Formats: sequence, structure tokens, C-alpha cells
Amino acid sequence: MPIYQTVRFQVRPESLTKCQTAIREFVRYVRDNEGNTLLYIALQEKDDPTRFLHYFVFQDEEARERHQDSDAVTRFTSILYPETLAPVEFTEYKVVAST
Repeated sequence: MPIYQTVRFQVRPESLTKCQTAIREFVRYVRDNEGNTLLYIALQEKDDPTRFLHYFVFQDEEARERHQDSDAVTRFTSILYPETLAPVEFTEYKVVAST
């Protein structure tokens, strides 16, 4: 059963370019290496570019664990987390309706 999650975070304004680069590299890695990550999209707030929302869908728990345990996640979070202004907020969802 697919797993639907988001993560919200805000970065320091002075580290915006560094974080955007890390996000792009990370999403590229996911696209090229994680076939069981069905969707991964990184969104940046239009009115406050320091705020981000990532939305992702894993095929199943095994896919999520493989993602979480990857060297790419370790590398990404080592760049991103020191630049965040508040704790990173993960939320898991269930589908109510879809097209």
C-alpha cells in the first residue's frame, strides 16, 4: 500500500541558494535511483522563498525504509538541517479521494 508524506521546513535566508542546490541534487538522485519512490516533488513558497514543502509517495514501507536509509538522505540532511529555522515537520497522510 502506498505511503503519502509531506515534509515542511524553513531555511535561513542567507543559505537559500545552498539549500536549493542541495534540494535539486537530492530530487535528481531520488528520480534516478529510487524506482519505488513513486513521486517526489519539492515545492517552494511563492511569497516566502525560504519555506518549502516536499511531497512524496512511496510504493510501500520497504521503499520508504530504503529511502530513509540511503546515503543520499544522510548527505542531504547534513546540508539542510543545520540551515533550518525550526524543526523539520514530517506528516503522513491517507488518501480520502483521488483522480
